[in-house]
Amino acid sequence: MSTNKMWGGRFESGPAAIMREITPSIDFDKRLAGEDLAGSRAHARMLAHEGIISKEDAAQILSGLDQVEAEIKAGTFVFKRELEDIHLNIEARLAELIGPAAGRLHTARSRNDQVVTDFRLWVRAACQRADEGLMALQRALLAQADKHIATIMPGFTHMQPAQPVTFGHHMLAYVEMFARDRGRFEDAKKRLNESPLGAAALAGTSFAIDREFTAKALHFARPMRNSMDAISARDFALEYLAACSIAAVHLSRLAGELVQWSTPAFGFVKLSDAFTTGSSIMPQKRNPDAAELIRGKSGRVLGDFVALATVVKGLVLTYGTDLQEDKERVFDAADTLEISLAAMAAMVADLTAQPEAMRRAAEPGFPTATDLADWIVRAREKPVREAPHTAGSIVKRAEEKGVTLDRLSLEEMQAVDPAITKAVFDVLTLDASVHSRMSLGGTAPGRVKEQVAFWKDRLK
Repeated sequence: MSTNKMWGGRFESGPAAIMREITPSIDFDKRLAGEDLAGSRAHARMLAHEGIISKEDAAQILSGLDQVEAEIKAGTFVFKRELEDIHLNIEARLAELIGPAAGRLHTARSRNDQVVTDFRLWVRAACQRADEGLMALQRALLAQADKHIATIMPGFTHMQPAQPVTFGHHMLAYVEMFARDRGRFEDAKKRLNESPLGAAALAGTSFAIDREFTAKALHFARPMRNSMDAISARDFALEYLAACSIAAVHLSRLAGELVQWSTPAFGFVKLSDAFTTGSSIMPQKRNPDAAELIRGKSGRVLGDFVALATVVKGLVLTYGTDLQEDKERVFDAADTLEISLAAMAAMVADLTAQPEAMRRAAEPGFPTATDLADWIVRAREKPVREAPHTAGSIVKRAEEKGVTLDRLSLEEMQAVDPAITKAVFDVLTLDASVHSRMSLGGTAPGRVKEQVAFWKDRLK
């Protein structure tokens, strides 16, 4: 193979065969074509505006880039591995189309600032796509919450029934969770929104360029202030991957609950045929494959973050070809998160809650024991630390009798504490328990209704 002319004249012999396999990134970085074209257009216009290249050359370059874009969109553009990456592929095709003027496009620019500009543009758009996917999921969760403001289900701690809550309240917990995920992507987008274009190889350029011009053209907030940092920084990609990882963990938690809730043992929700599969030998099975796949894919996203962090942690300033590994990790995480969000939103919108099963499951385990203890504190004016002991003794009697607390006789309760009155029964039902939780953020249907209204306004 002949020397790659893009490298200049220092190399007399071509690369070894193994290098021809390990070096190219075009197989994956061709996804940056749109961003590369945008960056090149901004750079060409700036060069012409500053008189670094002629307006005629700039016009030719812009026309040629339009043709390249049309070929890529039409699927007729030929990506060549020997040209290594998307940048050299576009540049080579531009030269074929417009001749010598193409060579002037790279004035005052390096592949180093070119690639990281493209990458920042791509990640910025990915943050926006993640936000939109998360918002769609929030809306699906909110719709379920709105339908089940007062639907009682067990709330768990340690996977043991703890206190009754409403299904609407449970759904809103995930709405809040995914809102924080949206905030992380928004923060990441703000921090990455600085332009590295014009940093050149690492030290800036001797040409009188206008970095504010290109930053504005590409909708960056400002140029990056240090050329070495501009070239070497990949924390924007790490921050995006961190946000993806946390969102994927949250998706996994919700997916795990859907897997659990859809089992006959729970029966809290029913997933339709659209999101389940059968078994080749067990015709009764309805497997929650979509939820399981989402739960499993969270590991991929976490792995992408760890992989890139491992690449970056040992790199001295500024550029090393190690950084070629950044894009595959980010692309994989983006693809995985986006399909997971879309699948989860569709699955949540499609599921059917089973209120009767939820209520049945909320009855065992004395879920109103805390309400009993709270009543003792209020009515008997006992210290908070004493009340649970009294309530625990009453729970033990109910357990021995095989009844729920609201069906234990007053006499049995008074055997533990003679001052207990029949008024205690006002707090011992599931409905009474749920409706009493009126503190801000509580599960009382009145509070849940307020939160539904709040999120409907926020998610318009």
